[in-house]
Amino acid sequence: MSEALSIHHDQAGHQFETNVDGHRAYLTYMDLGKQTLDIYRTFVPNALRGRGIAAALTEQALAYADQMGYTVIPSCSYVERYMERHQRHAAKI
Repeated sequence: MSEALSIHHDQAGHQFETNVDGHRAYLTYMDLGKQTLDIYRTFVPNALRGRGIAAALTEQALAYADQMGYTVIPSCSYVERYMERHQRHAAKI
């Protein structure tokens, strides 16, 4: 992804989102309490795939979780693979 993404964290809606070329991509999570976030969905429209947008959304969400002291349950398969590739540890369930 060559251009910098503007990612918005909608805390009330429990999602990170960005708009690129008129398309909306997002990552959604649930705050399960006890300092635990369940990241359960990433969505990037076909027109935007292959540009690193899901990775940027995931990194932003994981940085937020780290900053706030949350553990993460990666229910979304993309986030689970991302965490494995980047050696990030998931919450033990």
